Amino acid sequence: MTPARTFAAALVAALALPVFATTPAHAVTDADLARHWAPVHHQDTDSSDYDADYLSTVDYDGDWDTRNNWEGQDDSLARLTGAAYYSVVETSTHWFLVYSFYHPRDWEDVPDPFALLTHENDMEGLLATVRKDGSTYGKLEAVVTVAHSDFHSYVAPGSTFTSGRESVDGTLRMQGTRFTTRQEAKGHGLYAWNGAEFPGGDGVVYVPSDTGEVPSGGNDRSVGYRLVDTFAPGGLWAQRSNAATFAGWGTFRGDNGKDNAANSAWGWDDQNDGSDLQRGLLATDPAYLVSVYFGNRGEFSTTYTRNAYR
Repeated sequence: MTPARTFAAALVAALALPVFATTPAHAVTDADLARHWAPVHHQDTDSSDYDADYLSTVDYDGDWDTRNNWEGQDDSLARLTGAAYYSVVETSTHWFLVYSFYHPRDWEDVPDPFALLTHENDMEGLLATVRKDGSTYGKLEAVVTVAHSDFHSYVAPGSTFTSGRESVDGTLRMQGTRFTTRQEAKGHGLYAWNGAEFPGGDGVVYVPSDTGEVPSGGNDRSVGYRLVDTFAPGGLWAQRSNAATFAGWGTFRGDNGKDNAANSAWGWDDQNDGSDLQRGLLATDPAYLVSVYFGNRGEFSTTYTRNAYR
C-alpha cells in the first residue's frame, strides 16, 4: 500500500471511531459547600419576647451602623428574615466552613441596670471540618461550636477524630445528610442539638433555603434561612475597618447594655484553650485549631491553598 493510501485508510478509520464528549470535573463552589453542609438549626425562644431570638443579618435595618440595631430590632418584624453568614477556607486535605448566626440583641427578661447581663449585637456560630475524599461535597468529620467564651467539640458519625487537647463533647445528630445544632434563647450560646425538646416547649427550627423567612411566631418548626457569603463584595468582611460597624478588630460596636461586647467570627475566642490558640483563629486559622483540638485525624494538612482571612 502506498503512503498516500495508508494515510487515507488511517483517516477513514479515525473518522469511524465513536466520539465521546468529555466534561470537566465539577469544581464545587463555596456556595455549594455551604448550602450542602448548612445545619438544621434549633433556635430556642423566650415567650417574654419571642422575636428577640429571631435570626437576622447585621445590616437587617438597611445600614451597617451597629449602634442602632438594638433599638430597631422590634420596629418591623418583616426585616428579621432568617440568615446565616458562611465562609470557606481550604487546605489540600480539607475544607473549613464557618457559619455565623446573628441576633440584634443579647438580652434578658430581668432588669439590667448595671449592664452586666445584656449587650447590643450578638454573633455566635460554628466551624465544620470537611475532608476532601473525592466526592463532590466531601465527608464531614468534626464541628466546633461557639457558646459565649467557650468552644465545644463534636465529631460526626463514623469520624476517626478523637479528643486532642480538648475533649470531644459528643457525636453530632444527623437529620438526613445534615448535622443539627441548637442555640439558646436570650444569650444565644450554640451547641450540637441533643435531641431534646425546646425548654418550655417553644422554639424555631430554621432550615437552609434559598430565601430567608420570618417565623410566624415563637414556635414555628420550619422556617427558611438563607446563606450570606461573609466575603461578598460590600459584605461583612468588607466592613471590618468600618468604624460604624466595628469598635475594634472583630468586635462589633454597640452602646446598649455592655458596650462593644459582641464579636464576629474573626474575634471569637475560647477563654482557656491555650495561649497558642489566639483570638479569631477558629475563622482565620481553623486547620491549626482543629489539629490541636482533635487527635487521630489521619492525613491532615495545615497549609492553606486559599484563605481570604489572610
